[in-house]
Amino acid sequence: MTSKSCKVNATEISLVRGDITRQDVGAIVNAANSSLLGGGGVDGAIHRAGGPAILDECKQILAIQGKCRAGEAVITGGGNLKAKFVIHTVGPIWRGGASNEEKTLASAYNQSLLLAEQYEVKTVAFPSISTGAYGFPIDKAARIAVAVAREFCSGHNSRGEIRFVLFDDRTYEFFKSALDE
Repeated sequence: MTSKSCKVNATEISLVRGDITRQDVGAIVNAANSSLLGGGGVDGAIHRAGGPAILDECKQILAIQGKCRAGEAVITGGGNLKAKFVIHTVGPIWRGGASNEEKTLASAYNQSLLLAEQYEVKTVAFPSISTGAYGFPIDKAARIAVAVAREFCSGHNSRGEIRFVLFDDRTYEFFKSALDE
């Protein structure tokens, strides 16, 4: 397992090449779609690994508040996962960069971190949000993700870890470059 990290205040920001569904953390972040009902990629993998309890909670959230918009986040239990919680966030679909995609992606990461803090989660694992089917360029997404993590840690002195769990070598390398900047 490849890994790299840096410390900001008391929080470790780390990169791991691996499977997010197997992380033993307080919360994993799901790159969800707005329906919260599962899908492909990371979303489907988390719903499959976590079991029906996650979907049931997502349906309850939908009944109360409706769909989750891009840049927002909600939280459920972790079901059968090692993680106690799943934070579901909706990243933007890349439309060329003129539709506030960068700001929306930053919001998705930030809202997820705020939920983790609210639920006293010390270790949170993120995938690369919006870089699969949503087409967000990985180089831009990695810089945004790492910048939001650094900024969040600068303003919050909680001890813990923000872990980016990256499924393939190419994505890992973009995140590594962003962390090295």
